[in-house]
Amino acid sequence: MPIGFEPTESSAESRAWYHEVARERMRPISRKYDDQEHDLPVEWVEWFWAEGRKGHTGSSDGPGDGFVQVCMQAEELCWGDAGLYLRMPTPALGGSAVSAAGTPEQKKRFLSHFRDEGGDPIWGAMAITEPQAGSDSAAIETTATLDGDEWVLNGTKIFCTAGEGASQQPGGFVVVWATVDKEAGRAGIKSFVVPAGTPGMELVGVENKLGIRASDTATLRFEDCRVPAANLLGSSEVKKRDPKKTGDKGFKGAMATFDASRPIVAAMAVGVGRAALDFVLETLEREGRSPRYDAPPTEQTALERDVMQMEAELQAARLLTWRAAWMMNQGKPNSLEASMAKAKAGLAVTRITQQAVAILGPTGYSTKHLVEKWMRDAKINDIYEGTQQINQLIVARKILDYPSAMLR
Repeated sequence: MPIGFEPTESSAESRAWYHEVARERMRPISRKYDDQEHDLPVEWVEWFWAEGRKGHTGSSDGPGDGFVQVCMQAEELCWGDAGLYLRMPTPALGGSAVSAAGTPEQKKRFLSHFRDEGGDPIWGAMAITEPQAGSDSAAIETTATLDGDEWVLNGTKIFCTAGEGASQQPGGFVVVWATVDKEAGRAGIKSFVVPAGTPGMELVGVENKLGIRASDTATLRFEDCRVPAANLLGSSEVKKRDPKKTGDKGFKGAMATFDASRPIVAAMAVGVGRAALDFVLETLEREGRSPRYDAPPTEQTALERDVMQMEAELQAARLLTWRAAWMMNQGKPNSLEASMAKAKAGLAVTRITQQAVAILGPTGYSTKHLVEKWMRDAKINDIYEGTQQINQLIVARKILDYPSAMLR
């Protein structure tokens, strides 16, 4: 089945609607909540919970549907403000984990309430990173011990996006990665849904950050934190690794979360990069210096070549993102494509936003405009959900069919 790149009419309408939201509701408060990092953006959260979460979805036969639609929405809203996008009361990364590794019953139990009318805003978060376990998720030391019909979690998680809202807000939840059997290595890694307010889950603090400052990034501590056995996502069975085989189903089930989340992060990066590029093009147009796309390469100025390179980088990242998302829509394995999209987009948005500041000079560096903020917001896309180096390793391993032990 070929990949189509023309959105359906309803998908195009949905994209336009989210762009309007980004321009009219996010951009006007973008600087405010960048400056006031730890303040809850009340007007944005209340509006989104009342109106925005109802969403606009396309029909069932175009690239703007299903998971591709999610990526389109992410691009448009991050064109508005990436930090505010991450502050939306949604299942977010926690929901991606439930969708990737949960059973049908778990998906219904933990995700359906997001569409319910009324109630207070809720957030979902995913807790993976630990002080001693960053890119190497298999090094996780947080433990989960079965005690009767409950799992008991102990450990500390850092850099949890939306962790404050998800752990404190009634109806919220945090998906925690923990090992049920250290001797089993990767096979012992499982993920658990911990509802907000669960005794033993403590919010230790929130980070001060370079970018995406409107979002909350939390440290969570788990001390004898008990959750029902049914809150383990997927199967509790531990299959110890066969040295003749690569990987294992348990760890792969948890890692499947990234197959869903990495295209979204790539789409976020595209949105931030597009915001910076649009501003550059608008500025050049006002000054009567728009790029001459029909000029021969030998006659193009250095500025024109820079802008065209930025446009090419952005479009390549977008198409890789749509491909990874389309494959997920089709139920096809997309680990390679998700990592390719994430690696390309993270690098592209970093280059594009830095080049935008360079081209604009003092205008780009000044806080009178949002360009310097977009440059700060950009870098995180090259770090979280797997760093640039980790995603390049994943791509190389997939292409060469090498296990992790053979290529580090």
